[in-house]
Amino acid sequence: MSNMPKVGDLAPDFELHDDEGRTHRLSERQGQFTVVYFYPADDTPGCTKEACAFRDAHASFDDARTEIWGISPQGAASKAAFRAKYALPFTLLADEDHAVADLYGSWVEKQNYGKTYWGVARNSFLVGPDGRIATVWTKVKPEDHAAEVLAALREARASLV
Repeated sequence: MSNMPKVGDLAPDFELHDDEGRTHRLSERQGQFTVVYFYPADDTPGCTKEACAFRDAHASFDDARTEIWGISPQGAASKAAFRAKYALPFTLLADEDHAVADLYGSWVEKQNYGKTYWGVARNSFLVGPDGRIATVWTKVKPEDHAAEVLAALREARASLV
């Protein structure tokens, strides 16, 4: 967690591919807000709740000219199946070597049923038009998160006017 970017930091740039093989580079989003959210795995209960909440709020993010980028370690085929199954209208990016999760302090040691392993922490970042971190969320609750992000986005946009 020590390398997690903080509010005001320049967002670490990265380049990942989506389920259709298109390249997405954070630095190409200058001038726009971008939600970068890390989730452990495609099509699991918590991750599905979170993705569907972003899906249901998508029109509001679209109205704010804000892209949502969900990132997890599964590959393109898994992303395509997840997007199709739940009609997810936003970008899912494959971080198969977890390099981007690591860059954002979201590749962490976890414990479950007494077993220790490495995985993705459910963290999110609102990146502002200036390429800086506007808001950070850690230990996200999947069902409430899209509404929290939308509220922070509205506040951040209002402060620019």
